[in-house]
Amino acid sequence: MAGAIASRMSFSSLKRKQPKTFTVRIVTMDAEMEFNCEVKWKGKDLFDLVCRTLGLRETWFFGLQYTIKDTVAWLKMDKKVLDHDVSKEEPVTFHFLAKFYPENAEEELVQEITQHLFFLQVKKQILEEKIYCPPEASVLLASYAVQAKYGDYDPSVHKRGFLAQEELLPKRVINLYQMTPEMWEERITAWYAEHRGRARDEAEMEYLKIAQDLEMYGVNYFAIRNKKGTELLLGVDALGLHIYDPENRLTPKISFPWNEIRNISYSDKEFTIKPLDKKIDVFKFNSSKLRVNKLILQLCIGNHDLFMRRRKADSLEVQQMKAQAREEKARKQMERQRLAREKQMREEAERTRDELERRLLQMKEEATMANEALMRSEETADLLAEKAQITEEEAKLLAQKAAEAEQEMQRIKATAIRTEEEKRLMEQKVLEAEVLALKMAEESERRAKEADQLKQDLQEAREAERRAKQKLLEIATKPTYPPMNPVPAPLPPDIPSFNLIGDSLSFDFKDTDMKRLSMEIEKEKVEYMEKSKHLQEQLNELKTEIEALKLKERETALDILHNENSDRGGTSSKHNTIKKPQAQGRRPICI
Repeated sequence: MAGAIASRMSFSSLKRKQPKTFTVRIVTMDAEMEFNCEVKWKGKDLFDLVCRTLGLRETWFFGLQYTIKDTVAWLKMDKKVLDHDVSKEEPVTFHFLAKFYPENAEEELVQEITQHLFFLQVKKQILEEKIYCPPEASVLLASYAVQAKYGDYDPSVHKRGFLAQEELLPKRVINLYQMTPEMWEERITAWYAEHRGRARDEAEMEYLKIAQDLEMYGVNYFAIRNKKGTELLLGVDALGLHIYDPENRLTPKISFPWNEIRNISYSDKEFTIKPLDKKIDVFKFNSSKLRVNKLILQLCIGNHDLFMRRRKADSLEVQQMKAQAREEKARKQMERQRLAREKQMREEAERTRDELERRLLQMKEEATMANEALMRSEETADLLAEKAQITEEEAKLLAQKAAEAEQEMQRIKATAIRTEEEKRLMEQKVLEAEVLALKMAEESERRAKEADQLKQDLQEAREAERRAKQKLLEIATKPTYPPMNPVPAPLPPDIPSFNLIGDSLSFDFKDTDMKRLSMEIEKEKVEYMEKSKHLQEQLNELKTEIEALKLKERETALDILHNENSDRGGTSSKHNTIKKPQAQGRRPICI
């Protein structure tokens, strides 16, 4: 009895010790995950668990987003998960997204997983038209997206229509032109074919490098009113704060770089921006909700911290990550070079094999033709020999008949008729006999000449037969494979490794390897500048090509604004606007 009571007490104690949990669903850009979270967990505990699961170390760019009454909010790290104003119905859903954007994606995004998540998020924003993208640039971005998904272009695999089910262009761009899906695919594929040799991470980084120059990239917009009650838009991004006209999200009216802001604060619904230069007026505005002000403040603090962090020396963690990334990049590059060399050698071996097979087939055809020529020569020689024999016999027969005619003429002369009539008749017969004998002599001579000619033809035929036999003998004794530089035969599929000349490749990164890699990287930078110029020319060419198919009546307000900015030389972007207050001698801000 006492044992049963002790057992129940132990079970009750164990049950009390089990922490209460709830289910959380995390939605990333390409996957969904579910976790059992303890009730006491704070936002940081859940966020760290997600980052560890993804293998993500560049955590400072990301956050867990949720929605409160149509307003976006981010999970606070120091606050319990369930203390947030989230749905208590399980599973509780959060979206793992980039909260802050880098100034320069290529320099700041180190891990491949970080680059991939940014690529997917920016691509989705462009396709959903949350980021405005010109038509020609959207075609180029689509070609890099195809390279990232399908790898190198192969005409035998990527046939017409292979992009029919892909969402690659914003609907605004598709509706703006009188172009069929096949026409868009043709233009995307033309650029896709030029990206040959780029790995997935390289194609995604090229996508981000182009996208980060778009005016609306990385900007969070909020509806505000200034102290005069004028409706405006506040834009928060990695460079600073920007004030926009509600009808123009491309070109800010004025910008406040982070390094020129002394203080940002809010009280109730009023937000205050104090410039570092005291001569510039303080800018105040109101937002519609207190929750929106808190979100603006969060984004300002986070973007400002990253802005200052970029201008300091990298931490040990970042230095380690960058060193590992460089080593990994070098290893991948050497591996790609090795695979490219092996592929090239295999292709050369296959080409050589095909060439040898072609030459062997050609030699077989030549041998067959020589045999046929020999057989024809033998047949011709036999026919000529037979004809010569017949002609020779005919000549002998004619000669015999000519001799008999001569004898008959002599006999007729000896036995001439005594009478004149008989004599005349005999003379006429003699004359006829002489004519006949002359004709027979001429025919005999002609036949003799013909026999001589046939003998000569027979001799030439036998000479041709001799040459054909000699050529056939040369072909038969000629080596099947002509001497050439030794080329390794293609490897059988069951051999797992491929040894180059010398020992197998090693991945010990020596100083010479790193110096050579540095030189190659520097060379790539120069080539990139040249490609950028070529790329701009291609973009202009595509824009001119499809301009005739544009439906002007379908242009949106952003299309018109972008065209006006382009006509002015593109000097009205947010990056250039930041410099305007400095160039204007610190004049007071009035909005």
